[in-house]
Amino acid sequence: MLAANPYSVFRGLTDGIETVTLKDDVRHQEVKIVPSLGNNSYSYLVNGHEVFWSPYKSLAEFKAKPANLGNPFLAPWANRIDGLTYSANGKQYHLNPDLGSFRSDGFKQPIHGLVMYAPWKVVRAEANGQAAWVTSRLEFWREPAWMAQFPFAHNLEMTYRLSNGELEVITTVENLSTQAMPLSLGYHPYFQVHDAPRDAWQVHLPVKSKVTLGPTLTPTGEKTAMTASGPLGLQGVTLDDVYTDLTADAKGTAEFWVKGKQQQVSVIYGPKYPVAVVYAPPGRNFICFEPMTGVTNVFNLGAQGKFPLQSVPASGSWQESFWIRPAGF
Repeated sequence: MLAANPYSVFRGLTDGIETVTLKDDVRHQEVKIVPSLGNNSYSYLVNGHEVFWSPYKSLAEFKAKPANLGNPFLAPWANRIDGLTYSANGKQYHLNPDLGSFRSDGFKQPIHGLVMYAPWKVVRAEANGQAAWVTSRLEFWREPAWMAQFPFAHNLEMTYRLSNGELEVITTVENLSTQAMPLSLGYHPYFQVHDAPRDAWQVHLPVKSKVTLGPTLTPTGEKTAMTASGPLGLQGVTLDDVYTDLTADAKGTAEFWVKGKQQQVSVIYGPKYPVAVVYAPPGRNFICFEPMTGVTNVFNLGAQGKFPLQSVPASGSWQESFWIRPAGF
């Protein structure tokens, strides 16, 4: 254990699986990360209440049958591609389903990239008087099956930083390729509040546009203006939508939140996450505020000039954060 009151970081085993725990003893916050399963921060306790949602009772259950929970990372594409071909730098690239390195949705579209459950390597775990943090690394270029699907050599680093009552998630992409690397990454975190039933939750969506989706849940290239000004109640409401044109503050950040009676979880997007997917299915006690670098299927839609596509310059890097801020727990 490395400790500097009130923050500490501990590397140990949970159900025989390596985990890293970040703690703030003053605010009674504890974050647990499992590097070997996608570097997922699968637990965020505040005064004993779980901010993240999980369908499992143990980490061993998660390892035995991985499914979405906590804070999954989606790369090198987030959400769906509308077929087995995608565009980058004026060229067509083809995905090979026979390699077994990606999943498909109910419409047989590749979904959520290649690394959701990949093993990451911890490179730093430290604490001082201001924060506790852990940085892990994934060397994408080392895996032949990944490179066969997405032939842009790169490294990924993810830092979880617990400080001042909030969790910052920092993502860094290092492009090792000789060409610009198209960027379509994001996170799919699952949140909950406990002091009100799901249908009594209120949701704030700081968005100006809703992206129109086709029958296979990929964008048509169109969007509609959003006119709602106040919080949205979830009673009778199903959300599975893509939003853009976020309403940002002077720092360029946009704050989404869900609130029960007193408990609230805010998710603050950095400016390089200009797209939000919001998912709140009926009858389920969670909501997902998903920070994205681009809309669903952005490789192909970007090539068509319908939506912006970010890229990382050859031998360059990209970095952005989002923050999770619980209150009232």
